[in-house]
Amino acid sequence: QVQLVESGGGLVQAGGSLRLSCVASGGTPSRYGMGWFRQAPGREREFVTGIRWSDGTAYYADSVRGRFTISKDNAKNTVYLQMDSLKSEDTGVYYCAVTLSWPGPYDYWGQGTQVTVSS
Repeated sequence: QVQLVESGGGLVQAGGSLRLSCVASGGTPSRYGMGWFRQAPGREREFVTGIRWSDGTAYYADSVRGRFTISKDNAKNTVYLQMDSLKSEDTGVYYCAVTLSWPGPYDYWGQGTQVTVSS
């Protein structure tokens, strides 16, 4: 059983930056992929980015490509989401997730962390 704990959310002005972290425990990330999803109020949860643990291959949603960067720290079993040039439409709850069969579907989810971008 994989447990995921996110941190780093908060309130930021448009154009600013935030970095989210997600620590995985109870599994072997080297076999997995990890990703970030988000859910805005009144909208369905959407894919933001994912990274294959074995080689760092990453994918991004078109809406965040060039502004967001996913990275990982193998020693800490941690994945990061660096968010730059934030926009009000980036507001939402951000969830970390793990897939046991890259590139998906995703099998384990964190509790989420709130990101609010003020315009």
